[in-house]
Amino acid sequence: MKPKVTPIYQTSVFTFDDLTELEAYFEQPSQRYMYARYSNPNANELAEEVNKLEGGDGAVITSSGMSAIFTAILLFCQAGDNILCAEEIYGGSAVLLNQELNRMGISVSYVPVEDLYDLAPFVQPNTRLLLAETMSNPLLRVLDISRLAASCREQNIKLVIDNTFASPVITRPLTLGADVVIHSVTKYLAGHSDVTAGVVVARGEEQVIRAGHIMMHYGLNLSPFESWLAVRGLKTLRLRIKQHSSNALAIAQYLTAHPKVNRVYYPGLPIHPDHELAKKQGQGLFGGMLSFAIADEEEVVNTFMRSLPTIPFAPSLAGVSTSISHPVRTSHRSLNPEKRDTLGITMGVIRLSVGVEEPEELLAELEVALEAI
Repeated sequence: MKPKVTPIYQTSVFTFDDLTELEAYFEQPSQRYMYARYSNPNANELAEEVNKLEGGDGAVITSSGMSAIFTAILLFCQAGDNILCAEEIYGGSAVLLNQELNRMGISVSYVPVEDLYDLAPFVQPNTRLLLAETMSNPLLRVLDISRLAASCREQNIKLVIDNTFASPVITRPLTLGADVVIHSVTKYLAGHSDVTAGVVVARGEEQVIRAGHIMMHYGLNLSPFESWLAVRGLKTLRLRIKQHSSNALAIAQYLTAHPKVNRVYYPGLPIHPDHELAKKQGQGLFGGMLSFAIADEEEVVNTFMRSLPTIPFAPSLAGVSTSISHPVRTSHRSLNPEKRDTLGITMGVIRLSVGVEEPEELLAELEVALEAI
């Protein structure tokens, strides 16, 4: 039999006929299986598919986007090393860097967006890498990956890019000079809000092998069933990203003209500071994520949320169904208030993960909620 869809290998261990077959595994572990924490066919299929999309030399699947970030950092860092990080970044990434990795002796220095292309003033003798996002969370600044890569090469440090918001359909950072790309597979790659997973895609076979060892020894592996679900989601990635992008652009244009919306953050708008870069680097697609600001009052935000007929308040993103989130109270609540205000992440900022529904339905729903405030 030759199944069209890979079966789910729901087993924690694989068997051997004898010692000879066991030794064959240790001689060529990439072609055989022994224990699900080391590898399994479903996770390997997912890794191969994402690697093809990103154009890497190999990929390693992890248990979440956070474990993917952790794996990527350990590829290049050990106790006593320093990391540079873009100032505007996912709050969970900042917590990992500030609290957990700091306890391991790895320090972090933050670089404002406007200084990212001249890293010399920030690089220390022990600096090993720069961590940044293709599109920043939550204000959608778009970074010039080629310029970032050149800046990192000048300083002899590695460039690690979180490509979750963009997806490889929009941008492929490895082809633009990045050393490692990471994703929260939970988001666009799986796409249906029913999987928690991550992936590390690297240039260079040595880095891929090392990432695999980190995943295996820290126990960051993904289950066969979630791997299978993510592979299924990948099959519609291109279609979904096109619809996400089309819907988001229509909504961004609508919000820009609405009198109760103070600001809209979406790179598909000509008024966005990175519009031309996003247009070129994203091949005409701008993604399904946008943020917008209403009045900086908690009750106004609550009223808006309660008045949405069906769009849920959900602290995640990139599912096929539209949802909203509130960065100050969810993804970026760990940042101190002064830093949030400096970045522009204020009480009235709402992050909108635009789904693949009919755009007219989404516009009508937003109109109801905006009229209520």
